[in-house]
Amino acid sequence: MWHSTICQLHAQEVDKNLPIVIPPELLDDTLAIDTTGLRAVTDSLLQKELFRGPKRFQPDPVRATWLALAFPGGGQIYNRKYWKLPIFYGGFLGCAYALTWNGQMLRDYSQAYLDIMDNDPNTKSYEEMLPLGYNISGKEERFKTIFKNKKNYFRKYRDLSIFAFAGVYLISVIDAYVDAQLSSFDISKDLSLKLEPTFFETGRTSSHNSRMATGLTCKLNF
Repeated sequence: MWHSTICQLHAQEVDKNLPIVIPPELLDDTLAIDTTGLRAVTDSLLQKELFRGPKRFQPDPVRATWLALAFPGGGQIYNRKYWKLPIFYGGFLGCAYALTWNGQMLRDYSQAYLDIMDNDPNTKSYEEMLPLGYNISGKEERFKTIFKNKKNYFRKYRDLSIFAFAGVYLISVIDAYVDAQLSSFDISKDLSLKLEPTFFETGRTSSHNSRMATGLTCKLNF
């Protein structure tokens, strides 16, 4: 019964300045209550509870992975690693800009190549790719090759921009999972490197005598 009473007192907020109230049903004429000892027990339990402090946040790796897959940066937000967001969002913006630029140049040079190949005088979009007033008369074959190479060049880097975007996305997912997985990895505070002198045997001069040498021992505590 006393154990139950102490647990009830421990579950509530205890104020040292307030008197400890014992339910009347626990009292009788022949029972003497040591309130000083009871207060000491409750104070000790309360100090242990306060010493523990707030519970450390430990993210779930599976949840972090799904959030990272759902939207970019979701895993980092869940893991509370907000400082990583500018890195990944900067990577996404860079890839998006490269994809947009190379895609637009690919469309322009593809259309210019089609126009210069059809020999139609009404389709001259390729002139927009040349300096103002530049005349390519007699150089059509040369510029056909130039426009074709440019078209292939920007198609290549358009595709690389897509792969780079997917790579940044995949890295953000892996980072979210690994970060959440290692959040519960305990590293001891006693991580130190010590150098100590040592003596070791190098050989024997006789059956009872041995040759000793001095060296240095490296000890790593972790």
